Amino acid sequence: MSIENALINIAPERIEIDGVTKSFTTNRGTIVALDNVSVKVAEGEFLCLVGPSGCGKSTLLNIIAGLDTPDSGRVLANGESVTGPGRDRMVMFQEHALFPWLDVLGNVMFGLRLKPGLNNKERKEVAKYYLDLVGLSKFQHANIHELSGGMKQRVALARALAPNPRVLLMDEPFAALDALTREQLYGDIQRIWEARRKTIVFVTHNVREAACLGDRVLLFSPNPGRIRAEFQVDLPRARDINSVELARYSTEITTALKGFTNKQGTEVAE
Repeated sequence: MSIENALINIAPERIEIDGVTKSFTTNRGTIVALDNVSVKVAEGEFLCLVGPSGCGKSTLLNIIAGLDTPDSGRVLANGESVTGPGRDRMVMFQEHALFPWLDVLGNVMFGLRLKPGLNNKERKEVAKYYLDLVGLSKFQHANIHELSGGMKQRVALARALAPNPRVLLMDEPFAALDALTREQLYGDIQRIWEARRKTIVFVTHNVREAACLGDRVLLFSPNPGRIRAEFQVDLPRARDINSVELARYSTEITTALKGFTNKQGTEVAE
């Protein structure tokens, strides 16, 4: 495989979630994490899932990734049933999960082990491309412990993107970062999405973050986990999280969420 083929923008996948239900048994009884959830994610769409803790949004992300299976219902990727993890769907978690014994370049190259047909030299070139994309080309030989939290998440993002997946699944990747770093990353992820046009499903409990990043925002509530409402965010990119226009969407979404969460006694970040 040539470097050009490894870097070419492949078509993003469409995702269809059809009647997915998932329950967990605990010492407090059975918890219905997801109750007959159905949603379609268009090719190249940036979809945000918002809701308080325990509303099933991360469970749904794991099912899309193939890391968990529903009790009933199904998930289709480009019309094919998801029965397990695949190279077409990569996950980025809140914790960066980088390998401390590898440098920055080595961590991104490790993700490329999932990409067949590349020799070591080609993997290195692809890894350098994605490190440049996330603004870390000057840090390729840095040790992980030398990086800030935001830089570590940039490395994790480069590692997830390097195999050139069709879908990127992001589970609260910026939640542990300070506000200034998060704002910088909001700009980065929008720029990268514009450049690579992946289908992105992004889980967050932060309403303003969802309005800043998503083409569409789905609101979840717990007990049982269901989609309660959805909002289309019709704002041009790149979006400024502090803009008046975005604040209007954020307020509308927050008002809807408070109507659900107040009944449950749970909270969500504005």
